[in-house]
Amino acid sequence: MSIPQVLEVAVGLIVVYYVLGSIVSTITQWINEVLESRGKALEQYLVKLVGEHKENKYLNDLVNLPQLQALRPIRYKGFFSIFSSATEPKKLEKIPVSTLVDAYFDIVGLTSKKEIDLLQLAELIDKLPDSEGKKAFINWINQGVTNIADLRTRTTTYFNGMMEQAAATFRARARSFVIMLSIGITVLFGTDSIQLAKALWMNVELRAIAAAQANAVVAREGANVDLTELIKSLGAFSIKIGWWQTQQFPPNSDWGAWALFILLKVAGLGITAIAVSQGASFWYDLLKKIVSPTKGAGGSSTSSSSEAKG
Repeated sequence: MSIPQVLEVAVGLIVVYYVLGSIVSTITQWINEVLESRGKALEQYLVKLVGEHKENKYLNDLVNLPQLQALRPIRYKGFFSIFSSATEPKKLEKIPVSTLVDAYFDIVGLTSKKEIDLLQLAELIDKLPDSEGKKAFINWINQGVTNIADLRTRTTTYFNGMMEQAAATFRARARSFVIMLSIGITVLFGTDSIQLAKALWMNVELRAIAAAQANAVVAREGANVDLTELIKSLGAFSIKIGWWQTQQFPPNSDWGAWALFILLKVAGLGITAIAVSQGASFWYDLLKKIVSPTKGAGGSSTSSSSEAKG
């Protein structure tokens, strides 16, 4: 077996995984923005901090503070807003911990306090609805922490952990969606890794196309491309939507051949789905490591530039 030929086949597969991964990433980003998934994950943890109240009064008081309103991302109102440029603020997606602590102290009524006695502090905390944030403050007070500076320090540490949990919740949900979408895209395009590897191994011209596509991908330095261009890239590998359009089926009477066909097809599609779910950036970095050394000094410059952007 020729090592260069093996690498050529690997490059062809990696390019396909990168293209499909880019499609999955693009669709995932669109859906997350439309559904405000990141904002909803953050809101879930903000409710834990301030508690649920009639009409979410305390949550609304918190997110409507000027310092938080200024952090709301601006996006198109809807799909057709791209033609009218109509935008609107969306749900908060990320809040610096220091800003969140200041905002929380504002709604609790501690911002203007330099010093406060135990009774006053207890009265302020008692007004809050039941929440994890309220329980944390009660616990600190029971431990004898009544100094405003000490409370701010503990609140900062606590909120930092809560924001990390919110980010982890969003990543977990997004990861699950990426896996499901990777399976769907793989089946839609019928990208069978086993079949494609065989085609690349047997076809010198197809390997040359793969090498050209690999160089084009690295030359773009990971720049975003539209779906039309990505699908055209798949077309260069003779990949059509619906694997059944290009696959030769076994004879109807040969059950053994059909069993082997189904087994290999499921395995091939499964390998692709698992690979695509790793993400376009994973395959781009791997492709760059394989392709860049052939570019000499120019390749090193491109690699450094791309890493700086990442």
